[in-house]
Amino acid sequence: MLKELDPKFETVMIIDDNLVDLYIISRMVTKNNFGKNVLHYTEAQEAMKYLHENQNNISKLPQIIFVDIYMPLMSGFEFLEVYDTLSATLKNYCKTYVISSTIDNEDIARSSHNKNVVSFHVKPITKEFLDRII
Repeated sequence: MLKELDPKFETVMIIDDNLVDLYIISRMVTKNNFGKNVLHYTEAQEAMKYLHENQNNISKLPQIIFVDIYMPLMSGFEFLEVYDTLSATLKNYCKTYVISSTIDNEDIARSSHNKNVVSFHVKPITKEFLDRII
């Protein structure tokens, strides 16, 4: 009998207002053994509230955050501005990736130049993309 591989990460957070994209990313994360627990948010401010409340409780924090750019109420860029005010402990523990369907070079550059963003990736995410994250 094959031993079940442990997921690469304990907790992954996905922030995307598009329910189809949210579902696809979530399935990719669980199906490819990338994350054990998935936190889903359709609103960036709800995700921020969770991070803010748990910023000093490492066991509740996601190691990986996937955030979309274009969302109502609070965009991915606005989320990143507030994220920057969170504790150093949280920012050292959580790795943030911008996931978007944009092809706007300014958005891509803005994401890539943000010190809290590991990288920008165009939707949909793939197994190969997840495999490259360490």
